[in-house]
Amino acid sequence: MWSELSSWPILTLLTFSPLLGVLILLLVPKGRVRAIQIVGIGTTILPLLLALVIYGGYDMLEQGKALTEQSSWISIPLNIELMRGIQSWTFDIQYHLSIDGLSLPLVVMTTIVASMAAFASLYLKKRWKTYFILFLLLEVGMLGVFMARDLFLFFMFFEWTLVPTYFLIGIWGFMHREKAANRFLVYNGLGSALLLVAFVILTVTAGFGPNPAVSDGSQYIYSGNLNVIMQNLGNPEAFVNMAVEGNTFYLTEGMRTLVFVLLLVAFGIKLPLFPFHTWMLRVHAEAPAPVVMLHSGVLLKMGAYGLIQFGTALLPQQTASWATVIAALGVINILYGAILAFVQKEFRLVLAYSSISHMGFVLLGISAMNDIGLQGAVVQMVSHGFISALFFLLVGSLLERTGTTRIDELGGLAKSMPFICGILLLAGLASLGLPGLSGFVAELLSLLGLFGTMKWAAVLGAIGIILSAVYVLRGVLAISYGPLNERYTALKDARLVEAMPIMVLTACIVLIGLFPYFVTAPIETGVEHIIELFKVRG
Repeated sequence: MWSELSSWPILTLLTFSPLLGVLILLLVPKGRVRAIQIVGIGTTILPLLLALVIYGGYDMLEQGKALTEQSSWISIPLNIELMRGIQSWTFDIQYHLSIDGLSLPLVVMTTIVASMAAFASLYLKKRWKTYFILFLLLEVGMLGVFMARDLFLFFMFFEWTLVPTYFLIGIWGFMHREKAANRFLVYNGLGSALLLVAFVILTVTAGFGPNPAVSDGSQYIYSGNLNVIMQNLGNPEAFVNMAVEGNTFYLTEGMRTLVFVLLLVAFGIKLPLFPFHTWMLRVHAEAPAPVVMLHSGVLLKMGAYGLIQFGTALLPQQTASWATVIAALGVINILYGAILAFVQKEFRLVLAYSSISHMGFVLLGISAMNDIGLQGAVVQMVSHGFISALFFLLVGSLLERTGTTRIDELGGLAKSMPFICGILLLAGLASLGLPGLSGFVAELLSLLGLFGTMKWAAVLGAIGIILSAVYVLRGVLAISYGPLNERYTALKDARLVEAMPIMVLTACIVLIGLFPYFVTAPIETGVEHIIELFKVRG
């Protein structure tokens, strides 16, 4: 079935299918709220169905073969007088989309979280048409990031996500929404600038070589194609590896380290990596719940995915040299986030610091530099995506009913909202790594992969799990149990439109926890080539 899918432009359809909803919404009068809601929510179902079709057609027996769509997009002629003996020299950007075992679970997770966040958007009170247009545009960018295999196409989608997210925070957020949106844009804009510098360096060195479409070697290109750059970096006869006089395309060890550091910081800002995390706290506290579902569930994962796909895969030797630093940064994230989560009185900030802590396990998995650790890193990305989305879906329900998420102002809500509080407890148990739920599988794999190489980091990471039990249960139990405020006695439990997305996200968390094979099987095939690079060039 995988080969049958390759005969259709299904990746293009998947990536840009939300634009169909944008076009329809442009024709719907802004006063027809119900029609706008139906189109906005309904459109997110289309990429979800396409993603499930691709997942259903993924054949583990094909050894992680990627589903690919590739064609020439932009070709800029360069001055051939600078290069003797050639007929043409171009800067080539390709439209190259691909799904392999590494990106497939993240794409499926993105479509599920986006659909559930669309349902959660029914809480909002204003400018429905503009909201869903921006929402669907954001989904296009998120899907494109996980499928782009050209550096500049990836960068385009990476930047694409910034604009709709900025307005979604700045228009529909809470009291300090403008400050949160501005800080989001400044930090992520800085990260994007560093990312662009790294991509340009890689393109004009490792991306330089003969045009593979011409056999006589008379045409040369600068290519941003990820596969071309990866092959050139591993080829001792490529220009990028030839330390001869006059070779301006040679990438020295110092420059490779510089590129890796640029990638680490650029993607670390998005992750977020301590100390570049402060912008994320404001977003979690000020953005509306469905936007934070996308931000915490998907957008943070773009940083971790980029670090694996473009950092470790392209520069395995530098990854090996910096493995201890990456592990230390992961431990700092875990412990720092856990300790500060414990002292917060605002539940949204508890979840924000919890995200910082849990993303530290992704760094631990990467630093392990083995298949178990990398699998753990990616499973953690998927697991945390579902758990954090469920948390903020419930936060939206609490906000709508009580007008607050301060822990010291809530309590005893299980008496009036047993379903919502029961799921809140389940989400908390998944977050702290209870066996049978997705968080346990993810954190276990990350620590197992690391234990054989850096026991100290694995032990400190395990301490972080213990701390997570403290701050998660503190917040969840304080909200659900204890004396009930009189003004909350008449609160109603979840409506059907709320219960449906709640149950979908819960089912995903339980499914991964009980049957992790559904996620680990494609991931295992997807990380095999990175493990081989570690063995050969690490």
